[in-house]
Amino acid sequence: MGRRFAFERGTRRLIAAISVATSVLLWEEAVMQRIAFLLRLKEGTGPAYDRDHAAVWPEMLDLLKRSGISEYSIFRRDELLFLTMHIEGDFDAAWDKIDRDPVNQRWQKAMGAYFVSDHGARDGERFPMMKEVFYLP
Repeated sequence: MGRRFAFERGTRRLIAAISVATSVLLWEEAVMQRIAFLLRLKEGTGPAYDRDHAAVWPEMLDLLKRSGISEYSIFRRDELLFLTMHIEGDFDAAWDKIDRDPVNQRWQKAMGAYFVSDHGARDGERFPMMKEVFYLP
């Protein structure tokens, strides 16, 4: 039996399948999505929310990275939050994984007091998703 190695660079992945008899190199495009959505804070909770996000738990950061999330930013204007991230693979599958993790469950319990109950998500949406209409790489 052969071994399989993956070498990553950017959003391209070189996969080398190596066996005693043959050697095969394949290029596989990794699916990377840019995601953006909105959330709303309860009035007056912005400064406390900022403080907590200046010190996100290392285990929470690790969970996000292991789930395929990178370049995650949160912008705030008063009570409006604008969140952006890159995610490898399917957004809902990654977020399902995050939702099931005990670290995230503790984080959500700690952060839950900051958010309004209705973020304005449409039917079938986890969050009020933004549609990308322009991108300059």
